[in-house]
Amino acid sequence: MTVPLQIIDLHDDGYHPLVEVILFGKAFIVVLDTGASKTAFDQSMLAEASEATSITASDRLSTGLGTNTMESFTATIKGMCIGSLKVAAFDVAVLDLSTINIAYSQMGHPQVLGVLGGDILMKYKAVIDYGKQTMKLTKPKSKAKGII
Repeated sequence: MTVPLQIIDLHDDGYHPLVEVILFGKAFIVVLDTGASKTAFDQSMLAEASEATSITASDRLSTGLGTNTMESFTATIKGMCIGSLKVAAFDVAVLDLSTINIAYSQMGHPQVLGVLGGDILMKYKAVIDYGKQTMKLTKPKSKAKGII
């Protein structure tokens, strides 16, 4: 399954590929981040999107994003779709990503729910094609249950 990407110019500071996801019946934009080991969503945007999502404190401090002391939380995300691919329930890091959205806004870019990290990109064997501005995802094969 192939989904379109939007490649945004960060004004002499590189490029970010963006992809639309559907979560809680609403469309959101996320950044594809091959350098992020785990998918991370913005705490305030996630809370606004669904009051039913349970966000719990994590005993880990997040590294990256310019700091190693950012308090983090976790949530289990169910029912997210990327194009026609329904993503299996997964745990997401929940962080304050407001500084990223402020920077994006100042450059005229859309607000993002967060980053789609290596956990999802690896599980669904993502192939990112900057030239065609697409990402191909493959649903994992289900393991057949045989009788032995």
